[in-house]
Amino acid sequence: MQTTYYKTPIGIAKIKGDQNGIQSISVIDDDIETLTEVPTCLQECVTQLDEYFAGTRKEFDLKMNPQGTVFQQSVWDELLNIPFGRTRSYLEQTKQLGDVKAIRAVASANSKNPIWIIIPCHRVIGSNGSLTGYAGGIWRKKWLLEHESGIKQQTLF
Repeated sequence: MQTTYYKTPIGIAKIKGDQNGIQSISVIDDDIETLTEVPTCLQECVTQLDEYFAGTRKEFDLKMNPQGTVFQQSVWDELLNIPFGRTRSYLEQTKQLGDVKAIRAVASANSKNPIWIIIPCHRVIGSNGSLTGYAGGIWRKKWLLEHESGIKQQTLF
């Protein structure tokens, strides 16, 4: 398993993977030095993240290998169907998965998504449009949604 640290506009991303694919991307709040030499198996991931943050990439094309239960895998696979620049509510996500009663289990699986940004759990919002729940912090979720919409919200204070 190889690891690299990649500086993004919203924090340092820790990327782990090997020849079988990207296993995890997480954001960390620690201010650590990023590596200039990226392991070969992670180079394409870093390139595609660069393009995403530059605004030139809307879809990722990477071999992924997230580790989770069969249910979690199905939830993460469904997240990949949410188009760039769009959002879906937790309820809509559970309907897509075929069980509206599983809303808490789906939300829990979303929170355990091991591949930040690329499996876009940040695109899932509350039914009332609120930015609920995001392991990376609500401010990052807001930033990502604004980045994808191309509209930057102004703050009053």
